[in-house]
Amino acid sequence: MPPRQLLPVPANFTGRENDLAVLSDLRESSSRLIVVSGPAGIGKTTLVSKWLRSLSADFPDGELYVDLRGHSAGGPVGPAEALGQFLRALGATVPSAGTAELSSLWRSHIADRRMAIMLDNSFTAAQVRPLLPGDAGSLVVVTSRRRLTGLRLLGAGFHQLEALETAAGVELLTRGIGAERVARELFPARRLVALCAGVPLAVCLASARLAARPRQSVEALVDVLARDAGDGRLTALHVEGEMSVRSALDASYAVLSTETARLYRTLGLLPVTTFDVLMAAASCGESVEWAEGRLDELVEANLVEDVGPDSYRFHDLLRLHAHERAKEDDARTAREEALRRFCDWCLHTSTAAQQVLTPAQFTLPRTYAYPPALPLPFSGEVAALRWLDAHRTQLLGAVHLAARTGWHETSWMLVDALWPLFLRLRHYADWIAAHETGVESARRAGNGAAERQMLNSGAIGLSASGRIEEAAHWYTESLRAAREAGDQRDEGQALLGLGACHREAGRLVVAARYLDEAISVWEDCGYPRGTALARTTLGEVALAEGEPDKAVDLFARAHAAMVAVEDPHDAARALAFLGRAEVQAGSHAAGVAKMNEALEVFTATGAAFWQGRTLEMLGRTAAERGEEAAAAEFLGRARALFEVTSPDDARRLGGQVGLKGSVERRLDGAGPVPE
Repeated sequence: MPPRQLLPVPANFTGRENDLAVLSDLRESSSRLIVVSGPAGIGKTTLVSKWLRSLSADFPDGELYVDLRGHSAGGPVGPAEALGQFLRALGATVPSAGTAELSSLWRSHIADRRMAIMLDNSFTAAQVRPLLPGDAGSLVVVTSRRRLTGLRLLGAGFHQLEALETAAGVELLTRGIGAERVARELFPARRLVALCAGVPLAVCLASARLAARPRQSVEALVDVLARDAGDGRLTALHVEGEMSVRSALDASYAVLSTETARLYRTLGLLPVTTFDVLMAAASCGESVEWAEGRLDELVEANLVEDVGPDSYRFHDLLRLHAHERAKEDDARTAREEALRRFCDWCLHTSTAAQQVLTPAQFTLPRTYAYPPALPLPFSGEVAALRWLDAHRTQLLGAVHLAARTGWHETSWMLVDALWPLFLRLRHYADWIAAHETGVESARRAGNGAAERQMLNSGAIGLSASGRIEEAAHWYTESLRAAREAGDQRDEGQALLGLGACHREAGRLVVAARYLDEAISVWEDCGYPRGTALARTTLGEVALAEGEPDKAVDLFARAHAAMVAVEDPHDAARALAFLGRAEVQAGSHAAGVAKMNEALEVFTATGAAFWQGRTLEMLGRTAAERGEEAAAAEFLGRARALFEVTSPDDARRLGGQVGLKGSVERRLDGAGPVPE
């Protein structure tokens, strides 16, 4: 089914006939890129949504939407994030790559499709350019508070959206409070529209306020809106009419119930662009039922948008207003409590996902200021991984919020809890940036064990992204700290990492020395999972040295140990390698069977990178037997998965079909797995 992502059009949409006609004229004049600009709250998003929905039949391949958040407090969306959203909507997996590579992949996926694409709330022309298709089959409409004249060089058509005329504004008010009420006070109704500066958002909010108070006269609300709204960021934006919007927002806020107003203020504090019921409940320390009721009230009052199943967002101005109301109405301690509850919920829920996805991994204890008592939003491995990926932006926002606020223990614990997300989905930039914050937070907290954990798991991300020497430096720091602390478990982890780095750099003899030392250390302290990890990497060294019989023994011992400690993911890794080693040792059928068994595990758990790695092994095996068609199929599937998880490997496999006689390269792509 093609994606249909356009936002719903409010039932009270009115006027704008001329604007709709202008957009149609621009399209008929062969404009495949249209920019709709105008001041905040003027109705750009609603107008474009209405127009594009009327053209659905012209775009059989679907409609895509992204909010570029050009004027949000957290800063605009980067093109890479928007491209990732589009690619996922088209069913593609998204590589951890730069904007240029993602843009190229996006153009390839949309080529020959007929789609409508809405780029909402853009900030600059530079933010838009990487998101444009390469052909003329699709229509792109951009909304922005700025004119984006830089897009004129690309042949864009432009339309500046103005305020509603008085008659249209009165009609909009009428749809909110009824014709009889407006007819009784037509002059105050016209004055109300003027005080709202013809901004549809302000008119809707004013009508919602009146609808909630059926006995209040329109003139009474006009008197409220005419008063000085006081200082604040919204009132400072007088040139775009936001003073009237602030007045309308304050009036709508004033009639909220006490608890709903508290939720409104709390949501305005959070470092997120979208939120759900659980996040709202946790941040306020309330139940799910409480949050559902309060959110319903906010939606009804047009203060929050319902944008999908259990997904809500603020309009830009409303987020700003909610944030300012929180600063004005709540004590600093209350604001800090709300943010701490949000961070604790992120930590609690991501830790639960970690326990589902990597139960055998050693984790340091978690501490909470406000332990959440809410149901988990997932059950099972696949759902847990999907939840982590869907909430990635919010969770990373919590990491950095905690670090900025001085909650350093919470910050590094959040990074640690996100390990399955980094391991399975390979968002390398996020992986490394989060661990840089995690290392600093652990140091500020004076927690040596946490610092070593952050160094080790961060080094794996550096290694996986090709930054081998930096990874080795992190491992060396960790090794020094572990020996100073007398921590053999962490010492073995650092030795394993250094061995993996030297193996990746082709220094196989040095790699083997570090790996043997890791096995010795872990055997001394009785850590069988660690020895299995080291033997897996040592088996790769044996394969690279052309010693398949030795590799079979190492992988078999590693697999048995991983099964014994109930680590299915790493058991499957060892099994895939064992199958490849058996093939090279002459046991073709048995080896292929083991690789296929491992592939089934990775497919069931959503481990895309390891699906790709195992498919590559199968492809190499087929090529060595002269089965070129099968090799091409396996390698093509592997490359598609690597485009999401390992762009370097995708490029390496590009154009390869037969690999007979090729040199065996690293087969893990990530270094060791932390405890």
